[in-house]
Amino acid sequence: MRTSYLITTLSILILSCGQPEARKPIVRKTSSFMSESIERNKLLTRAENELLLKKMEEDSSRVYLNSEYGFWYYYDRKGESDAPRPEKGDEVRFSYEILDLGGDVIFSKAETGTVDYSVDRQELISGLQDGIKLMREGEKVTFLFPSHKAYGYTGSDRINPNQPLIYKVELIQVNKLTENEKN
Repeated sequence: MRTSYLITTLSILILSCGQPEARKPIVRKTSSFMSESIERNKLLTRAENELLLKKMEEDSSRVYLNSEYGFWYYYDRKGESDAPRPEKGDEVRFSYEILDLGGDVIFSKAETGTVDYSVDRQELISGLQDGIKLMREGEKVTFLFPSHKAYGYTGSDRINPNQPLIYKVELIQVNKLTENEKN
């Protein structure tokens, strides 16, 4: 009896120990989320650009320039043509205020103060990073930034998500650094 019990147990163990079967890959259909997100962003960008273009049309007394970085700007005060423009690593000092498209002040110059900034080495909204590099020392420029060049989807305490903004910036000083000082 004991032998038959042993043979039965061994038979079960041998039969149950087959070759391991490879797991089949999980087939996932590509999500439509990414496509939908791209379409939403295109619509949002188009709507913001229409708002900004309307703002510029209403202000026909100014000459707006279209930057290669995806925003518009005009000069309130033009600097000397031989004044330096900041480059990566240079130290600059600037002041600014932020307005909504209706012209209401969101953050005043008194609130933002004077900012010391190492070009492209410190965090700023991308529009301001790019805009400062277009300026010369002593210039005052007004920038119209679509939300993706400002605070984007997140907004901030006084800035709504997806809100296009107006920045009035004065570049007070540009301290050009040598290559050794930049490194």
